[in-house]
Amino acid sequence: MGSFFTRRIFQLLLQAFLAATVIFFLIRLVPGDPVRAILGENATEEQVQVVRGQLGLNEPVYQQDVDYLGNVVQGDFGKSVISGRPVMTDIRLRLANTLELAIISVIVSILLGLPLGIIAALKANRAPDVILSSTSALGLALPGFVVGTVLLLIFSLKLGWLPLGRFVSFRDDPVQHIKLIILPVATLSASAIAVVMRMTRSSMLEVVRQDYIRTARAKGLMERTVVMRHALRNSINPVISIIGLELAALLGGTVIVETIFNWPGLSSLLISGVRSRDYPVIQGTVLLICILTIVINLLVDIAYGLLDPRIRHG
Repeated sequence: MGSFFTRRIFQLLLQAFLAATVIFFLIRLVPGDPVRAILGENATEEQVQVVRGQLGLNEPVYQQDVDYLGNVVQGDFGKSVISGRPVMTDIRLRLANTLELAIISVIVSILLGLPLGIIAALKANRAPDVILSSTSALGLALPGFVVGTVLLLIFSLKLGWLPLGRFVSFRDDPVQHIKLIILPVATLSASAIAVVMRMTRSSMLEVVRQDYIRTARAKGLMERTVVMRHALRNSINPVISIIGLELAALLGGTVIVETIFNWPGLSSLLISGVRSRDYPVIQGTVLLICILTIVINLLVDIAYGLLDPRIRHG
């Protein structure tokens, strides 16, 4: 297990380095000049050159990349060319909001999707399975902005059960914060529940038809023991993979939900950086999302070995 961790940590560092380099050069392909975005289109060429020199944009691209990577290693993602604030400061303010939204949504999808998938597998081709499969297909088909808008119209505007307003942190007002997070979590977890449920059902169906499951039942073991100890444990790995993918996707894919519900997270920070051609903000946000995704994949691999005794990391 020790050599596994060593290899994966090395891979993590290598992947982070490659991600930072690729992101740096791809950002340079984005149309538009960040200096013009700062000064406006009426700025003179002399003013543009002065600001480019202050930002280090007159240096060769490879030198800019080397300087950027050196700063990243020290935890410095640069300063926003628009606001002048350190990028890490903006990321720190928004990262907690995105993580809160993503983690709670994934937990809800596990708590609901896993048992529903087990029920669908055990009742395959019967009424419960048909109802659950049809509902999950609907959850996958409806776009997030449709689900979010409908929930907002029903529970905030029509019924008035949940508030509609600016973001309030948990520290400032815990009750208001909990009320504000209900609809965004429901929107994000709608499709995640469907994905987890369908993957659990598919994986369980392959296992419950195996000979050792029939043998366990023939021995007189309780159905709950057969399902939880033998069937679920041996079919959980694909479900873990899809949960990891869902969490990684939510870290950078919540922009629509953040926009609808006025939730200040990483996705909205990234979009604002793209609109203003703010290179440091774009680079820092995308790189952080990449690193978090790599870490999630590492945790998924570790979970494989812990939950499935057939897998050993040598």
